[in-house]
Amino acid sequence: MTHILAIDQGTTSTRAILFDTSLSIIASAQEEFAQHFPNSGWVEHDGSDLWSTTAATCRSVIEKAGQGADQIAAIGITNQRETTLVWDRKTGKPLYNAIVWQDRRTSDMCKALKADGFEETVTDRTGLLLDPYFSGTKLAWILENVDGARARAEAGELAFGTVDSWLVWNLTGGKEHLTDATNAARTMLYDIRKGRWSSSICERLGIPMSMLPEVRDCAAEFGETRPDLFGRAIPIRGIAGDQQAATVGQACFEPGMLKSTYGTGCFALLNTGETPVRSQNRLLTTIAYQLDGKPTYALEGSIFIAGAVVQWLRDGLKMIRDAGETQPMAERSDTSQQVVLVPAFTGLGAPYWNAECRGAIFGLTRNSGPEELARAALESVGFQTRDLLDAMKADWSETGAKADASTPALRVDGGMSASDFTMQFLSDIINAPVERPHVLETTAMGAAWLAGHQAGLLPDMQTFADSWTAEARFDPTMAEEQREEKYIAWKRAVEATIGFAS
Repeated sequence: MTHILAIDQGTTSTRAILFDTSLSIIASAQEEFAQHFPNSGWVEHDGSDLWSTTAATCRSVIEKAGQGADQIAAIGITNQRETTLVWDRKTGKPLYNAIVWQDRRTSDMCKALKADGFEETVTDRTGLLLDPYFSGTKLAWILENVDGARARAEAGELAFGTVDSWLVWNLTGGKEHLTDATNAARTMLYDIRKGRWSSSICERLGIPMSMLPEVRDCAAEFGETRPDLFGRAIPIRGIAGDQQAATVGQACFEPGMLKSTYGTGCFALLNTGETPVRSQNRLLTTIAYQLDGKPTYALEGSIFIAGAVVQWLRDGLKMIRDAGETQPMAERSDTSQQVVLVPAFTGLGAPYWNAECRGAIFGLTRNSGPEELARAALESVGFQTRDLLDAMKADWSETGAKADASTPALRVDGGMSASDFTMQFLSDIINAPVERPHVLETTAMGAAWLAGHQAGLLPDMQTFADSWTAEARFDPTMAEEQREEKYIAWKRAVEATIGFAS
């Protein structure tokens, strides 16, 4: 058996990718699924869509490869994080739609908990902030608002999981209720230093601990698929949340290495090694990966809207038909105009963490048109990334590690990283090299390496890291005066956006 099947269950689509032992892609399949917005700031998925698209794309990949499932040694799973599901242990049916990581319905709950001084406990145990972004308050909302949910949970009838747990449950026919340390670390319920669920946080949120999955390493045994799904039982041997899987796929194994993934949102991670660094700039302390029972920690900055701003141009404004149109439009734009778009459609993530503000556009003139909006949309991703990296550098410097060093090369991946215009502007605005790998599917590759390594098919960490190569490198060319002028305008726009919401 010489192949690894990676499942990449994302926010807007599900992909399955088959890799060989050189981590070359043999076949892939992708399916989009519906997004549900029942109220302002609410985002949901139908749990059955997440599962059906997973099963369908896996079958499609196996068929495309033409070798059946006999050559697949292991499955690796990577997934949208924080998205919350509750299901019936007997029937396997979801109790409610999956509440997506972008969802802001628990803002008032978080405010009340903060007012009671509970955020310090949350940050101390989990490394996270008390925000609707994370799973904990989403789960509490389901227990509080779905008829009979709390009583059934306390009776042991219900299971909670992030998307990885939901897929493992379905893949194994309900035999396994498991997660990995990286997904557990994003629930706001997991003590990342002690490596266990926090009873004090669960008690405060009214969550029965019997609902929670067992936590394992990222490379571990997670059960086998039902034989009828793919023609034979296939072991599941790797799981990591999407951003952590991308960190692995980018071979960011040394402390100080940086990666940023540009999908629906943008997520930058800085490897901090064996020590969890407490951020003084409202970044998150999280687990980058966990192998052989030993966690490696990271600082993370999360941007809610990156690629989604291009989707808004397409689906909301009907300004484009395809995301690829934005680059030539931006290149044709009037550079004398300073149009700034703050894409706070569902609030602002790190380092601001403002759930209430909404998107805004500044600097419009009579001459502003689609080209200028396209440019502002792409530039907003670079500006938000600089916000994150500046905060990371400040936190990292306080540890005494590389305190005087400039920003290292930023390794990028995800759909938007294919845009040369966006990556060049990113390099310019952060004043550091940006490196794009040959294989942009680094999230799936990370999941594949974890599963393949566990199966004994793929090389050790160092050999894998040595094989990483860049397809393109972008170096800063913007004058320092222009760089700072543009960034100051961005900061003023963010301040005004937050001020409007207050």
